[in-house]
Amino acid sequence: MYFHSGRTKLLLTLLPISVLCLILLTTTLKNSSTTPEIPHLHIHKRYSIAYSACEGTLYPQLCVSTLLSLPDLTSKSLPEIISGTINRTMYEVRVSSSNCRGIRKKLKKPDKIENVALNDCLELFSDTIDELTLALSDLSPKTSPPKHYHDLQTLLSAAMTNQYTCLDGFAYSKGKVRKTIKTSLYNISRHVSNSLVMLKKIPGVNASNSEAFPEYGKMRHGFPSWLSSKDRKLLQAPLNATKFDLIVAKDGTGNFTIIGQAVAAAPNSSTTRIVIYIKAGAYFENVDVDKKKKMLMFVGDGIGKTVVKANRSVGDGWTTFRSATVAVVGNGFIAKGITFENSAGPSKHQAVALRSGSDFSAFYQCSFVGYQDTLYVHSLRQFYRECDIYGTIDFIFGNAAVVFQNCNLYARKPNQNQKNIFTAQGREDPNQNTGISIINSKVTAAADLIPVKSSFNTYLGRPWKQYSRTVFLLSYIDDVVDPAGWLEWNGSFALSTLYYGEYMNRGPGSNTSARVTWPGYRVINSSAEASQFTVGAFIQGGEWLNSTGIPFFLGLN
Repeated sequence: MYFHSGRTKLLLTLLPISVLCLILLTTTLKNSSTTPEIPHLHIHKRYSIAYSACEGTLYPQLCVSTLLSLPDLTSKSLPEIISGTINRTMYEVRVSSSNCRGIRKKLKKPDKIENVALNDCLELFSDTIDELTLALSDLSPKTSPPKHYHDLQTLLSAAMTNQYTCLDGFAYSKGKVRKTIKTSLYNISRHVSNSLVMLKKIPGVNASNSEAFPEYGKMRHGFPSWLSSKDRKLLQAPLNATKFDLIVAKDGTGNFTIIGQAVAAAPNSSTTRIVIYIKAGAYFENVDVDKKKKMLMFVGDGIGKTVVKANRSVGDGWTTFRSATVAVVGNGFIAKGITFENSAGPSKHQAVALRSGSDFSAFYQCSFVGYQDTLYVHSLRQFYRECDIYGTIDFIFGNAAVVFQNCNLYARKPNQNQKNIFTAQGREDPNQNTGISIINSKVTAAADLIPVKSSFNTYLGRPWKQYSRTVFLLSYIDDVVDPAGWLEWNGSFALSTLYYGEYMNRGPGSNTSARVTWPGYRVINSSAEASQFTVGAFIQGGEWLNSTGIPFFLGLN
């Protein structure tokens, strides 16, 4: 073997990591002016540790070079090594945030969507720093990292999703900002991907079960235990037996007439549930529940009675992220008896009714009404029970770990030459613990589609991102669904890397004999495989749903 100066980089790129480490080690030893035995052994140990930790990562060269830059590598435990990688990642996030601020100042005449997208990125960078900071806390020896494995997976998965969401915001921009920032954001995502792989190697983590969301937590009174008994009682209690902290009423009989004012008045960083009662009426406003507003609960008078409605859309110069009528980021958010609507219409393209990036968020007896991109399940862990979701194109989408239980999914009448797609899941990396699981639900046509449903093709889902993952379990599928079941995104993109599954569904549209034959699609025949996507296993619902008061079941029944 020889290295020509013009080919060295290419050859190194193609080499296996073990050979690369050996070459680097040999080169280091040959170039050393003094070669005492102990330094050689120290250098060898550093490369050995880096190689071992990075084995199996998708970006091994980045992983090894990052670890070799850490001081005292030979004395660090694996959680400390991952923490070092995360600290490096946080530095790069801050640099990217600073760069975006600088770009925003320098842009002379940015188009509206470019300016909105930059603001989205700044918010998402801030969320990423928060998530990585929490991950560092969970990796501390004082907290026993193996016990926090699922939390760490969730936080890192969300941090990665944020980078792609930032870039997606420039999809309709005419400027060059995306091209300017994409390399640094891809690098951040790759650091996070490497960290997700290294997590599985922490002593005490059951790596054999980690891919499939192992059972975690117990049922309590029909709810996952992350919903406390107090919250469960809140959701099950009639309105006249519920104590409200704040009341919103259009007629002036409450504390506020605008929902946003009540949210602003709620205390920041609450550790106890803050209940906001929103009386019947139509509230035309965009509502943001930011990350400071934790443990909020919205209680309405019921679907179609309490309605929050707005009409932002990509067609009017907003990003998909910013188009949401209601956007929820503060952790622990729950809602009951409310309709969330985006009335922009089918011609305005992406127009979100609700976006949730709230960990442990839950929605009970709510409805989500829109056309394209109705419900944005952006990131972290979410649960929907007895909810109605209406839309046309990709109307349940995002990259959360989310379970829909006993819900109704309604395809609406789209524009001419459009197709209906129920889901578009956005998992970017095979190590993210994300996906859409639809259990014991109804998949059918809305009233406006029924008379003309033969004129439009309707599908269960399509792969928005490379490792898209969606399952339909024990659900009723109407004949509105095309016999092929699923639709390509763009040619052969993601067809071998996606995971789409159907398990013991019923109804005229559930016949799988004419389904797609993609490598990533499967008819699930094993209850053990199907159980990986239940509330208990997929979103660790046993640890948090009890606190919301929403009824649920942890397993398949």
